[in-house]
Amino acid sequence: MDILHRSNILLHIIAGSIALLLGIIALVTIKGGKRHNISGKYFLGFISIVIFTGLIGVFVFGRNTFLLVVTILSGYVSFSGYRVLLLKSNTPKIIDVIVAIVSVLVLAYFLYYFKSIGMIWSPIIIYSTVGALLFIVTYDFLRYLIPKKKYKKHRIWVYEHIYKMTSAFAGILSAFIGTVFEKYQPHSQYIPSALGMLIIIGFIVYVYKYGLKRLPKQ
Repeated sequence: MDILHRSNILLHIIAGSIALLLGIIALVTIKGGKRHNISGKYFLGFISIVIFTGLIGVFVFGRNTFLLVVTILSGYVSFSGYRVLLLKSNTPKIIDVIVAIVSVLVLAYFLYYFKSIGMIWSPIIIYSTVGALLFIVTYDFLRYLIPKKKYKKHRIWVYEHIYKMTSAFAGILSAFIGTVFEKYQPHSQYIPSALGMLIIIGFIVYVYKYGLKRLPKQ
């Protein structure tokens, strides 16, 4: 069992490291270009492995349950960010609703567990992570109320994609740095998240001001 657990950790670390490198490539390459699309595609693949191994670590090997909510957050924004790019619409789809509900149920499980064991992690990390997941799930349900013509006309899906995929990258970056520099927590965890938010704001402002057409082709 110990060998399986160590193998799972090793796979989790390798997949996470590769996902980080692919995420950086996706961030620095031209949006919509070939390199961006390919790196983004493989980023989703490796982050799926990170999520899967993370869930195994929590439910099979009973490790750090706080990683459960971090894993669910990264997994949900990755899934939702991919789906919005695929559909480019806010028409409700059953798979999106199911994934959102399951994510909230897992969050409820974490909060119940968290209450039973008491405060053993930094409140700023716990509340910000839980709040981020609740915020994005709530938005994903409320966006169905946006008129479909307005949603498409203003290309709201572009801003959603930017926010969600960059959040996924920031999430695994925060988990990576927070683990490597554990003695500097919570700073080593929330600083990468804050950096991710600055990147999100920068991209959104740029796209709002210039649009994707202003970006040169690769």
